[in-house]
Order: sequence, then structure tokens, then C-alpha cells
Amino acid sequence: MEIFFTKRGTEDYKSIKEYISNKFGAKVADAFENKLIDFLELLKHFPELGSLEVLEKGIRGFQFSKQTRIFYRVKGSKIIILTLFDVRQHPDKKKV
Repeated sequence: MEIFFTKRGTEDYKSIKEYISNKFGAKVADAFENKLIDFLELLKHFPELGSLEVLEKGIRGFQFSKQTRIFYRVKGSKIIILTLFDVRQHPDKKKV
């Protein structure tokens, strides 16, 4: 399986990594990136790892960290990362 990020997913990732880097330093930001890479590798082998969040759209969610939930969709042999959502926001802001 291949993994693709939507434009929003890419922007969310960059925003979170930049925030972590500014707030906690480059070492912690790199640890976040490595954890994401490890998660994506696991997701390639187990695409149904996340719970089904929006049945009619086939959108799954996975609690990646205490603050971040990843929403994605499986289409054929592709896994599409839709968004990395900061769970401290109001749930209505999810936009998935």
C-alpha cells in the first residue's frame, strides 16, 4: 500500500511540527516526525488499524498522540491521510 497526504494533511503536519519545534525544540520535533514515520509504516501493513469514524465516506481515525488524531481513507491500494486534528479543538472543527 502507498500513503498519500492531501494538501490539508500536509499543511497540518507542517504546522504541528513547526509548533513543536518552536515550543519544545528541534529534537522533540524530530521525535514527532520519527513517530509519524513509524506509524505510517505500520498503517501500510494494517490499513484498518483506525476506527471507522464516518461510515458513508469510509473515513477512519486513529489517536496518534495525546493531542493528535489522524483521519484517513483507504482507496484501493492507497491510504490517503486527510488531516491531523488537534483534539484540543472543538469537535465541530474536524472537517473530514
